[in-house]
Amino acid sequence: MIDITNTPIFIQPVIDHVTQKHHGALVSFIGTVRDNAEGKRVLYLEYETYPDMARKKLEEICAEIGNRWHGDVDIVHRVGRIEVGDNAVIIVVGAAHRSEAFIACQYAIDRIKEIVPIWKKEYYEDGSSWIGHLPINTGT
Repeated sequence: MIDITNTPIFIQPVIDHVTQKHHGALVSFIGTVRDNAEGKRVLYLEYETYPDMARKKLEEICAEIGNRWHGDVDIVHRVGRIEVGDNAVIIVVGAAHRSEAFIACQYAIDRIKEIVPIWKKEYYEDGSSWIGHLPINTGT
């Protein structure tokens, strides 16, 4: 399952989807919105994306994990306005052994941040700032 959504996301449906009898390990990562960054109070975040390209890149990450660690992976990322405490991204990896599942899960979040066109803007009491790469102009 790969999903990009503007609605709240929850771990259990992702776990249920990944779980297979041949898995000896399930490892999950839940990225949540924290209330502070760089010494500033965070009020909320906004994520923007180029959906078609983001899905394509998420599919590439899942294929890489399947090829390297023989793992199954689901990734769900939220976009739009996200409040403090809400889940922003959920990754669940199922693999035969725990070491592969842990490595693959770490790899997934690192690759998402490297190659997937999803951009984060943090809003503070005194303004806002883009975190990471700035959005590209997609012509829309």
